[in-house]
Amino acid sequence: MEIHIDDADEEVAQAIATAIAEHLGTTVELKSRDGRELANAGEDWDEEGSVVTDREEELREEIETILSGGPPRGHEKIEDLGKLFVRERLDAIFDEIAYEDGTFARYGEDDELPADGLLTGVGIVDGRKVAFTANDYTVKAGSLGQMGVEKVIRIQERAMDLGIPMLRLVDSTGARLNAEEREPGDTHMDRYRGGKMFYNQCRLSGKVPQIGVLYGPNVAGSAYTPVFCDFLVMVEDIAGMAIASPRIVGAMTGEQIDMQGLGGPEVHAKHSGSADVVVPDEQAATETVRELLGLLPQNYRHDPPATTPKPPAKNPKGLDAVIPEEPNRAYDVHEVIDRVVDRESFLELKPEFAPELVTGLARIDGEVVGIVANQPDHVSGAIFPDSADKGAGFVWTCDAYNIPLVYLCDTPGYMIGSQVEKEGVLRKGRKFIYATSNAQVPKFCVITRKAYGAGIYAMAGPSFGPDATLALPSAEISVMGPDAAVHALFGRQLEEMDGETRAAFLESAKAEFEQYVDIRKQAATMQVDELLPAGDLRDQLVRRLATFRGKERDDVDRHHGTVFF
Repeated sequence: MEIHIDDADEEVAQAIATAIAEHLGTTVELKSRDGRELANAGEDWDEEGSVVTDREEELREEIETILSGGPPRGHEKIEDLGKLFVRERLDAIFDEIAYEDGTFARYGEDDELPADGLLTGVGIVDGRKVAFTANDYTVKAGSLGQMGVEKVIRIQERAMDLGIPMLRLVDSTGARLNAEEREPGDTHMDRYRGGKMFYNQCRLSGKVPQIGVLYGPNVAGSAYTPVFCDFLVMVEDIAGMAIASPRIVGAMTGEQIDMQGLGGPEVHAKHSGSADVVVPDEQAATETVRELLGLLPQNYRHDPPATTPKPPAKNPKGLDAVIPEEPNRAYDVHEVIDRVVDRESFLELKPEFAPELVTGLARIDGEVVGIVANQPDHVSGAIFPDSADKGAGFVWTCDAYNIPLVYLCDTPGYMIGSQVEKEGVLRKGRKFIYATSNAQVPKFCVITRKAYGAGIYAMAGPSFGPDATLALPSAEISVMGPDAAVHALFGRQLEEMDGETRAAFLESAKAEFEQYVDIRKQAATMQVDELLPAGDLRDQLVRRLATFRGKERDDVDRHHGTVFF
């Protein structure tokens, strides 16, 4: 409706337009006698025509104060540490925040506990809903209080109900231990308090993706928050996690150590294997989170999102030249990956932990896949206890979130010797084989070169349920390598030989053994599904992945096996 009036100032004109629109229930456009637009209302209501009471104004002012975080000294502290304010982190990661809960948590109890130091809610990333928790380090160093725990538990339940990913932005010194935080007799272990957070994380596992980002030192029980996530990102120099702080470690054990040495990114990236990605700064953490979310489904019932296909970074037709003919000559398996996956799509996980096995998420023709690859450039790609553990966890995670698996097999098998036996090569090694055996997503074994011993079992060999075993011309499938086989078969004779006689016998025996590992003969007896030119591998994987998209999972009549534990 268009209405003409005598000139009026902006505020009066808006009030008139709003009153008429509300009264008539229609859109109103208010113009001057000479046709100039003065105000409009009823289409997109805004604050210009609103009537704000003192009561509402007071509440809005209180909200603004809470949203500003902790006291000035808290903001000075994060500035000194080079950290972003928690709301800046959220703004960087999310396209928008749909809503928050618990803004008034602990209101009135302590002016220095706005929102109890923890933000929770749901945000939007690339049109997808993601639940989040985020510690506010300006509030008592991000420590976790009673209402903070309550907020975590509630948003976890929302994520479960909605079937959406859970993002944990962790910047906390742990539980707040002040006496006023609990009544006499209270513990963190009762049915609906702190322990419930970790129970919920376990229940969420495999149902919705859980991503953790660690921005500071995190100790004691709360350090389990990041490690219970499916994927953990740590920020260099400022992140750390440990069961106890350096001060407590020193007091209880006498060991003098700082946080970086106790549980910094290097410790968890290289030694414990707890960190999936270490990034140099918060900007890189934001980019990694968004990249991970783009590679993962909303929940276990959905497939990961597809994107526009890209060509590989390197020519797939040059793959055969990358793989040496000699089975013991080193090469970097990343050269193979670069010729198979879409350009700039490979996100390697745990790259510094057990580097003899390369694991990561990538895309082939726009579709998400998990890559499991032996690394001949490191200890010949042998499988050690740590790499078996790394492979098992990655395969199990991909299977949980409907991510097809591509195994690139070039391994002499499991490592041997007294040291790895002490480290549990058999116990941990079985986990890798178990995970591969039970994974029901499409899985493809590509034998690029060596496939010796039980290594081919872990790498989804013919007996372990692959949807195809593909071999390149350089492939060798055998119970063991030629050197080990000759010593196993002729060990006693060799002990009685020396010099040229021994060397000549070894060469003759190995030559005879190699007749039995001829990949063409093995293909002739269908020990592999297809022997193909290396230059055709990417195209074959594109076609086979497309064929097996939507592969149905088998219903099992038992809850779970026992091997993982």
